[in-house]
Amino acid sequence: MSSATAATPLRPEVDGLLAHGTVHTSPGGQYSFRVIGPCCRLFDRNELPWPCCRLVWRSKEPSWRRVGRRFVPDLASRRCPSYVVELLQPGSRPTATVLTLFSMRFTPELQEWWYSRHPRSFDAANQQP
Repeated sequence: MSSATAATPLRPEVDGLLAHGTVHTSPGGQYSFRVIGPCCRLFDRNELPWPCCRLVWRSKEPSWRRVGRRFVPDLASRRCPSYVVELLQPGSRPTATVLTLFSMRFTPELQEWWYSRHPRSFDAANQQP
């Protein structure tokens, strides 16, 4: 294995946002999409079936006794950019949906801006990385 191959990341790193209104092709090339804006995917813990399992309880936990925040970042998409987009498919109307680009990874700085746990990230002026 050469040193160039070992240093090359498997996924390209994302260091900026896709601009609003720009049109891109999907990673597989089956469709195009127009970017509406960036978003973060949240997991709604209230949608879990009853009862759910938690390590803290070491057993089944009733839905009315869940501890912690209701919405938490989706662990599957927390390292990849998600956007609200309009799918542009030939022969059909544009469809609004959330698209996560799993083929790309955030730089550490951009991931901190996108899914930050620090109180300063809740500032309304924090709109751009």
